[in-house]
Amino acid sequence: MALTAALTGCGEDDPDAGTNGVGKLPAEKIEAKARSAARAAKTVRLSGNVVSQGITYRLDMRLAEDGGRGEVSSKAATFQLLRVHDALYLKADAGFWAREKSAHPSPSDRTAAAKLTGKYVKVPASDPVYRRFSGFTDKDVLLGSLLGLHGKLTAGDRGTFGGTRTISVLAGQGAGGTLDVSLEGTPYPLRLRRAGGAGVVKLADWGQPVDLKAPQESQVVDYGKQIAGGRH
Repeated sequence: MALTAALTGCGEDDPDAGTNGVGKLPAEKIEAKARSAARAAKTVRLSGNVVSQGITYRLDMRLAEDGGRGEVSSKAATFQLLRVHDALYLKADAGFWAREKSAHPSPSDRTAAAKLTGKYVKVPASDPVYRRFSGFTDKDVLLGSLLGLHGKLTAGDRGTFGGTRTISVLAGQGAGGTLDVSLEGTPYPLRLRRAGGAGVVKLADWGQPVDLKAPQESQVVDYGKQIAGGRH
């Protein structure tokens, strides 16, 4: 009984007991394993706030290898994105489309834009709108741009996030970003606090199915030409 109690006590003192073991690794290897796990996963849900060029975007995207869907919003607009393979669909309000045609939309621009409210607009691949927004639906592009740490890496504290045990990796003592990595199962990145206060991103539902279907034809407007007007 004494031996059993001693062994149990040792197990309770081990912070890595029952984990995937990445907590024992140097910070650089923890971060590398998290990046590798993210690349290998077929799907993920990415949500949170991202500050880019002074604009705060709120994201809630479900991403897969062949596309993605979800919502992106800023102070100026809220829109829904859906990409199935190379086909990109965008649903937004009339004000958004009017501003895409011109920085100072005319009454005719506003009238035309009003017809797009509640519809998915199929965006031509050659249009600047496609290039601006398709990255939000691309798992590799979005994770590659967001999962960046800047500065010397150090391993931080163990904790929990969403009920999962984690270990943090700090860059530049946190000034260059902080990444929380799962200590359970696959060492997925679960939360990123971006450098310079440029937002906090949560990563969840790794490997869970993402339903990607093209909208019904009755809900789609195919521009068949360039959407953007004076903004490119």
